[in-house]
Amino acid sequence: MAEEGDWELLAPFLGLRPPDPHAKRLRNHVEEDIKRGGRHLPRRADALSRDQIVRAAIAVADAEGAEAISMRRIARELNAGTMSLYWHIGSKEELLDLMIDEVQAETRIPGPSGDWRADLRELACNTRTALHRHRWMMDFMGGRPPLGPKSLQNLERALAALDGLGLGAGEAIRIVMTVATYVLGAVLREVQEIKGEAYQDMELAGLSDAERMAVVREFADRVRATGRYPHLATLMDSGVDPDSPQTREARFEFGLDCLLDGIAARLG
Repeated sequence: MAEEGDWELLAPFLGLRPPDPHAKRLRNHVEEDIKRGGRHLPRRADALSRDQIVRAAIAVADAEGAEAISMRRIARELNAGTMSLYWHIGSKEELLDLMIDEVQAETRIPGPSGDWRADLRELACNTRTALHRHRWMMDFMGGRPPLGPKSLQNLERALAALDGLGLGAGEAIRIVMTVATYVLGAVLREVQEIKGEAYQDMELAGLSDAERMAVVREFADRVRATGRYPHLATLMDSGVDPDSPQTREARFEFGLDCLLDGIAARLG
């Protein structure tokens, strides 16, 4: 498990973003109150824990998206005063870092099994499952440094899975990051598909199945009529739906197998 002190170790890196002035003032108010010995803490501050706050925030983000997160909203979910949260967490930005790192715990592999391919496959599949369970995470993957303790533990275990292969440090990290990049790209594509399905359902709402099929056929006929997309026309004639929800799992597994096959060939 990550130690409490791990966050202090990483704080200089996680604090690269400008602090929230309002959150900083509230935090300073609490700290000054403690120094004076007053300990006039917000209601239920002692009853709350950082983990409890983080879990509540994740539940809100899962249900409504990360834009619904605010210290006031999470305090309301916990039936506590907003100041109670600042006793445990310095700002909304820090809360988001903690939420993202907590989700990383769901992607863990138990430890090196001696089969590097099985270990990296398990990590990839666990990561994909966690990202779909918490789709709001995708909004932050490119904009926040993934340096939390649980993130580092996952990276450590992934590197350990490659022990005994005679790899240099550079080769090992490139393999791990290549697998991670594939998973992120695959999930992004899958989320786009899911949003596309929702958009199409909205656009075609009220139409019968026959009417929907007619719309699709009309689009396909226009594509064929241009003569510029022969391969796409062949794909349409084949009846294969590249975005089909029924093949989503198989498509992810296919791509992952191709990637691991390629890594294995280079190792060999």
